Amino acid sequence: MISFVLNGKRVETESSPTARLLDVLREEFSLSGAKEGCGEGECGACSILLDGKLVNSCLIAIGSIEGKDVMTIEGFSGTERFKVLSDAFAEVGAVQCGFCIPGMVLASECLLSSCPTPTEEEIRIA
Repeated sequence: MISFVLNGKRVETESSPTARLLDVLREEFSLSGAKEGCGEGECGACSILLDGKLVNSCLIAIGSIEGKDVMTIEGFSGTERFKVLSDAFAEVGAVQCGFCIPGMVLASECLLSSCPTPTEEEIRIA
C-alpha cells in the first residue's frame, strides 16, 4: 500500500510500485489534467507539483512518492492563484488547445511560489 497526499487529501493505492504516477492519477483517481504527450519527460503535458516542485509525472514511479504531497491542476484550480494565472494566460492570448496549458500553469505557480517577481530570463527558464 502506497500512501500520499493528493490535492490536499491523504490517499492510498495498491498499484504496483513501478507504475507511473501519470497512469495512477488518470486511471485510479480519474484526474485527467495531466496528459501523456511525449512519455519521455520532454513536453510537460504531464506536469504536476510534487512537494512543491514541478515534475513530469510520466517519469515518476508511484512507489517513490510514499508520504509525499502531489498537486495536480485539478487541485490547484481551486486556489486563488489559479484564478489569477488563468486570467493572465487568457488576457495575453497564451491559451491554446488545453493539452499543455495545465502544465504551463503549474510551471508558473512553481516559479511564482519561489520567486514572486521573476525576471524575463527566469520566466523563460521556468
